[in-house]
Amino acid sequence: MPNLKDLKNRIASVKNTRKITKAMQMVAAAKLRRAQEAAEQSRPYTARFNAVLGGLAASVGGSDSAPKLLSGTGSDQVHLLVVMTAERGLCGGFNGNISKLARAKAQELVAQGKTVKILTVGKKGRDAIRRDLGDLFVGHVDLSDVKRLGYDNAQGIAQDILSRFDAGEFDVATIFYAKFVNVVTQIPTAQQVIPAAYEADEEAGAATLYDYEPSEEAILADLLPRGVATQIFSALLENAASEQGARMSAMDNATRNAGEMIDKLTIQYNRSRQAVITNELIEIISGAEAL
Repeated sequence: MPNLKDLKNRIASVKNTRKITKAMQMVAAAKLRRAQEAAEQSRPYTARFNAVLGGLAASVGGSDSAPKLLSGTGSDQVHLLVVMTAERGLCGGFNGNISKLARAKAQELVAQGKTVKILTVGKKGRDAIRRDLGDLFVGHVDLSDVKRLGYDNAQGIAQDILSRFDAGEFDVATIFYAKFVNVVTQIPTAQQVIPAAYEADEEAGAATLYDYEPSEEAILADLLPRGVATQIFSALLENAASEQGARMSAMDNATRNAGEMIDKLTIQYNRSRQAVITNELIEIISGAEAL
């Protein structure tokens, strides 16, 4: 059984830990508000942008003049998996869930005889996957110095992916991220970005007809690279909100667990202290009776 000094030091240590987790919870709550607003504000634009591209893609169909980003290379042998996670930990299962989904997809493709290449965005995803699939890594994007995510960050990642596609390094590209729902729910998501897979807005298409100038193919050739950057930017914003929500929830659980541990240690300390006092009284009484 630990002595009183050890128990007292342990209680003080857990109290200090509770202060840290409480502070981290408050910081995550403040950051979550901004990140959630950014993610929610980007959704209408992304949805409408994808709907317009979907309508253009539907009008082009499978014509020979369709851009390569839409029609693909005609093969699906080589897959690029872009795993987007956080640069920091202490956010529950946020990073692990995304990495788990990407790892399962990679293992499934390898089992089918496909060639898999992995591009990581965020240190935690790289560290989680490196042990099992490190030989499949082709690159890493470090965003640890970025204080606030912007479209330029997404554009840089998109240009890297597009340059690899133009060089013929892969046939299909899929991004992995967590879609933010609320503080306790973040859904790991896999989304194919190359070849582009858009769904046309049927209601808008039935109500309105558009004439495009110069042509659908020319417009798609210009918009499709922006579409890749837009999807990546949306995924980064969703990830940022999911990370702060997961960290806020994890730190709240850690704070409550620390409080429960302090209560248990305090009870143990009081019992040990009472036992010491009782033993001292017994010794005094025994000594007095011996006289």
